[in-house]
Formats: sequence, structure tokens, C-alpha cells
Amino acid sequence: MEKKLVWREMIPDCLMVLLGTAIFALGTYYFITPSNIAPGGVSGIAILVNYAFGAPVGLVSALINLPLLVIGWRYLGREFILKTLLSVAAFTVVYDYILTPLALPVYEGERLMASLFGGVLMGVGLGIVFYYAGSTGGVDIITKLLHLKYPHIQLGRAMMLVDMVIVLASAVVFQSIESALYAIICIFVCSQFIDVVVYSTDKGKLVYIFSQQYEQITREILEKMDRGVTLLHGEGGFTGEQKRVLLCALRTNEYHKLKKIVRHIDPDAFLVVSDSTEIMGEGFKSVEAE
Repeated sequence: MEKKLVWREMIPDCLMVLLGTAIFALGTYYFITPSNIAPGGVSGIAILVNYAFGAPVGLVSALINLPLLVIGWRYLGREFILKTLLSVAAFTVVYDYILTPLALPVYEGERLMASLFGGVLMGVGLGIVFYYAGSTGGVDIITKLLHLKYPHIQLGRAMMLVDMVIVLASAVVFQSIESALYAIICIFVCSQFIDVVVYSTDKGKLVYIFSQQYEQITREILEKMDRGVTLLHGEGGFTGEQKRVLLCALRTNEYHKLKKIVRHIDPDAFLVVSDSTEIMGEGFKSVEAE
């Protein structure tokens, strides 16, 4: 019974992994491959093999990923590997058996535009896959396996190193330094949009409020914003005076309303505001989502 529930819970995630992979494949097919850009990862290797030998991009990507998936099955957890296997299969099907046979027109204009818009589509697609705890395989699996054996290795640096090797190889295969430079642009844009998709809904503001009118401010926040407030005990470093400090976590678009409430009640209030990259718990993303 529990296994059936787990599979039912995975279905929405798997559908979103399919959607993200399709967007990633579209960006690769329409912008990246025709412009001779290999932006790292297994897809980058597949593009180089396609250029050199004419082998299908999706098939090459799958052949590279299969042995990695077999190894990862034992060490990285079945749910992660199943979603990765789904993504790898979806990329092959969408690229080789849907987009290519349809012979859809591809972008063959300015390569800078191709690297920018290709990076956007790839980043959005990968972001959706990552958000739903999936992976497109390849470098992700390699770096995770390396991290298990060598925990001191930082995943970001390991992935960047592998991508840079592929980018440098693209300059040799395409016989063009520009190809490598455009690939770097594509990787940068892609990484930025991955962060936008994965973290934008979880970002927020963390606000510390110092005010003598803390009780009234607390009531207003609770009643008008439906946000929790934590009372902290503080002490002035110079005066030794005991103070109450309000701590409030909220979404970025709610900060303006909070500031308006505080300024209306106490124009002399002191606020310390910091960006929060992720907020989990009641009123935000569920901790169980992780």
C-alpha cells in the first residue's frame, strides 16, 4: 500500500521532469546545435560527436548516461535515478524522434543570440527538472559520485571543471575559439535561469525591527499580513538597556507592506533587512518538499 502511495506522489514530479526535459531539448535543438555551441555536460559531448561523426544527439547522450545510471543506482538512491532515467529517455525521444523527424526550422542567425536564448530555454528546462528532484544525468551523476568518495570536493567546482574541459574541446572540434566563448555565455545564462526557477519562489526577506512600539507592530503584522513574528530579547551594547527585537520572515513582494506598517506606527523604528535565499515552513514551502 505504501509503495502505491509513493508512486502516486511521484507521478506529478515525473510529469514536470518530462516538461523540463522537453524545454531543455527544444533549446538545444533550436538554438545550440545549429550554432555549433557545446555548453558542457553530456549534451555538449553529444553535440561534438554529432558534428564530428553525424551520430544522433539524443542517442549519444543516452549511451553516455546508461553506464552512469547503472553505477548511480547503487549509490544515489532509486528515486533520483528513476527520475534521471526518465529525463534521459525523454531527451532522446524528444530530440531524435520528435524534433528531428519533424525537421522544424532552426535558428541560424547571430550566434550570440543563439547562446543567449538557448541558455534561457536550457536553464528554464533544467531548473524545472532540478526543482522536482530530478536530473538530466551525466555530469550531475559524476560529481555526486565523486562527492560521496571525496566529500571535500565542492560540487559546483567539480561541475565547472568538467564543463570547462568540454568547452575547450569544442574549440578544437569546431576549430573556432568563438564557439568556446559562446558556450561560456550559454553556460552562464543557463546557470542564472536555473537559479531563477529553483530558488525564486523560495526567496524572501528577513527583517529585524527595533522599536518601542513592538507590541502594536506585532499585532498589525499578525492581523494585516498574516505573517508570524518572533520576539527576541536584546540588550543595548552601550546603554545596557533591555529591548525587544521583532524577527519576521516574509516574501520579497510583502516587504513594502511591512515597511509601511512599521513607519506608520513608529517613524523612528530601526530596521535591518537581509535577503533570504530560501524559506521553508508554515506559510512558505513545506519542509517535506525537500
